[in-house]
Amino acid sequence: MQKSAPIDLATHPLTSWKGPHGLPDFTAFDDAAFAPVFDAALTAHEAEITKIASSPEAPDIANTLVALELAGEALSRVSAIFWCRAGAHTNETIQELEREISPRMARHVSAIFMNEALFARIDRLYQDRETLGLDTETSRVLEKTWKRFVRGGAQLDQNKKDRLAAINEDLAGLGAQFGQNVLADESGWALFLEERDLDGLSEALKSSMAEAAEERGEKGRYAATLSRSIAEPFLASSERRDLREKVFKAFAKRGENGGKTDNTDVIARTLKLRSEKARLLGYASYAALKLDDTMAKSPEAVQDLLQPVWQKAREKAAEDEKDLARLAAREGQNQPIAPWDWRYYAEKRRAERFAFDEAALKPYLVLDNVIAAAFDVAHRLFNLTFEELKEVPAWHEDVRTFAVRNPDGTTRGLFLADYFNRPSKRSGAWMSALQSGYRLGEGKSPIIYNVMNFAKPPKGRPALLSVDEARTLFHEFGHALHGLLSDVTWPSISGTSVSRDFVELPSQLFEHWFTVPGVLRKFALHHETGEPMPQDLVEKMRAARTFDAGFATVEFTASALVDMAFHSLAEAPDDPLRFEAETLAKLGMPDAIAMRHRTPHFLHVFAGDGYSAGYYSYMWSEVLDADAFRAFEEKGDPFDPETAEKLRRYIYSAGGSADPEDLYRAFRGRMPTPEAMMEKKGLS
Repeated sequence: MQKSAPIDLATHPLTSWKGPHGLPDFTAFDDAAFAPVFDAALTAHEAEITKIASSPEAPDIANTLVALELAGEALSRVSAIFWCRAGAHTNETIQELEREISPRMARHVSAIFMNEALFARIDRLYQDRETLGLDTETSRVLEKTWKRFVRGGAQLDQNKKDRLAAINEDLAGLGAQFGQNVLADESGWALFLEERDLDGLSEALKSSMAEAAEERGEKGRYAATLSRSIAEPFLASSERRDLREKVFKAFAKRGENGGKTDNTDVIARTLKLRSEKARLLGYASYAALKLDDTMAKSPEAVQDLLQPVWQKAREKAAEDEKDLARLAAREGQNQPIAPWDWRYYAEKRRAERFAFDEAALKPYLVLDNVIAAAFDVAHRLFNLTFEELKEVPAWHEDVRTFAVRNPDGTTRGLFLADYFNRPSKRSGAWMSALQSGYRLGEGKSPIIYNVMNFAKPPKGRPALLSVDEARTLFHEFGHALHGLLSDVTWPSISGTSVSRDFVELPSQLFEHWFTVPGVLRKFALHHETGEPMPQDLVEKMRAARTFDAGFATVEFTASALVDMAFHSLAEAPDDPLRFEAETLAKLGMPDAIAMRHRTPHFLHVFAGDGYSAGYYSYMWSEVLDADAFRAFEEKGDPFDPETAEKLRRYIYSAGGSADPEDLYRAFRGRMPTPEAMMEKKGLS
């Protein structure tokens, strides 16, 4: 058999990006190209690491820290494209390689952190750091690098290093398997309906369900799917309680349906390995390990935040449930409120209390206008402009590309957006980077992308968003701005490379501008008439801002508390799902409300390590974001230039260049208390 030609990383389209505007040329490679390029890029990175570690020169910042930061560019590039595809547009070929490459990458990273000669050089610099005359940013990068090596096992004996490397490899494989199982359950389920089954549904939802059915080969019918953009509005509006029950139960059982996509064993193995990893590294629990480098610092501090919120939210939800039962009884339903009833009767309660329902807002929330609103806010706060670049190929035909311009007209970076749900895309919404922005070496400009899962409208019809979806777009765009505005030297602290419980501040804060009156007047325009949202509807929407706060906070906080309970144990439970049930029972979880993310499909926590023992961070950041927006309110101007400049400098542009508490204090002058967050949630 003829051997394939060796990969030239300097010219291959996966690692040498020659597409339009400095993007990868997505038309120049196919799925089969990833595996050999990964092979070559891993080999090249290993050689670079060996060269740094074995240098005969005494370690200094240039030959060790700078060299380490700039090594592995080819691997970073192929990885960026591959993980984008794995999340946003996967298939069997990509998934097979994901199962193979995830543990292999973990093994590769472990080998770097456990390289004794390399750590000796880092350690020497770290021990001498006070005498090196380092600037603040370089000093922080050195400290963070040293700590990453220590947490990566650099100081363990060889037997423990070997065991830790094996654990990391196994965890990476389990994370890939978990995510693929959830996607299989989501994309493989649909409830096909006829026109007679759609009582109560809006025309926009019917259109989305018709499009979903046609995508699945059932033209002329309607599909209730497990995408949140369809499932949640269906649960809120369908008059058929039997159908709501079917959709809810399918949604709640993702990852727990038996067979090869069941995540029960994956979870148990993951938790046991995480517990063992924590013990190897000298921590009492995995939560203690993960929280060591965060603002919270300890599981106890997280509990101090979550428990008071939980108690208030549970009390509020109990009051609201009585009201829902009253509405249900009026319609002849005398059974207790079930989880598949809550959203339905909550919408009736909203209409009764505020004389409108969520569906009345959708005609005014056109996707293109909400995008334009987010761009306009970024312009008014940070003087950025956005120009759509037409016919730029990306990983899917739905992806849109925008050039991001500085005030002087120069290009700051690129922003790509992939808004619509499809079976090849994992659920949820997220921001990531094909390329981070930094100044070290030759420097790089940021290439940032957002992925959403909005229901795709029929061709020729506008996509209409719910209020929650519009806020989600603003949220993820806030993350994108954190990447686009990054102004640091070192790659490892660029953009969103900050502590987990600080990273949600820029995103959650940006949500506030969606409902600023001037923004709504300009961009909340009816999709047919072009008329702005009537003022009485705007006022009703604002009055209902904290409506159903008990429900929303209970479902979120339950997920955060269960996550923390799992990872605060010294020994992992043998039966995680029983432990989930027992934990919820101890908390007094209302029977009528389910966790926002049940354990078998809790992607944040089990499809990788990103938010494990970290789901609380959304609420931690919410304490910050509620207080941060008050800085503008105190000035009487949501676009106050002086406050916006401080926001840019200390929050959006600073990356991980300083301790997050120091950055927040520089912006606000003090740290916040939870009161503003409780008020924002309607729980004060």
